[in-house]
Amino acid sequence: MYSVGIAYLLWLVSGCGALGFHRFYLGKIPTGLLWMFTGGMFMAGSIYDFFTLPGQVREANIRDALYKSQIGSNSQHRGQSWRYVNDGGTRIVKEHESVERTILRIAKRNKGIITPSEIALEADISIDEAKRDLEALVNKGIAEIRVRQSGTIVYTLPEFMDTDSPLEDF
Repeated sequence: MYSVGIAYLLWLVSGCGALGFHRFYLGKIPTGLLWMFTGGMFMAGSIYDFFTLPGQVREANIRDALYKSQIGSNSQHRGQSWRYVNDGGTRIVKEHESVERTILRIAKRNKGIITPSEIALEADISIDEAKRDLEALVNKGIAEIRVRQSGTIVYTLPEFMDTDSPLEDF
């Protein structure tokens, strides 16, 4: 854990931030070097750091905790993973959604009517695999096969459907 007190002490020891020791302490090596060679961005950056140092310490602690949780699989973050991105930020990314959950989400959005191509597109799987998953739901009695008035075969989940559905029984 980084400490605000130590960060301010290093800021003071380094000539009111001109040498950037506090930035090295917080893991900001590139800006620490910049501060060291430019006198804390000609003291303007050092004054900025004086007012924002508690926030920088908080960010460093969060970054450190994220790094530790990524290395040691921490059980409190089950179902989530951390991703470092090019802009220096850290994002929480949900694990990949199951195909069954994708089917339910699309069925709800489309008022109970789904096609294998929609599932394949959303779940990033082949159309044949999407058909197999939909057929499994039909075999379980969760979904039904219907025909649109245009002749297209679709799968329906009755609990998400409207009563004014433009479908024929199959």
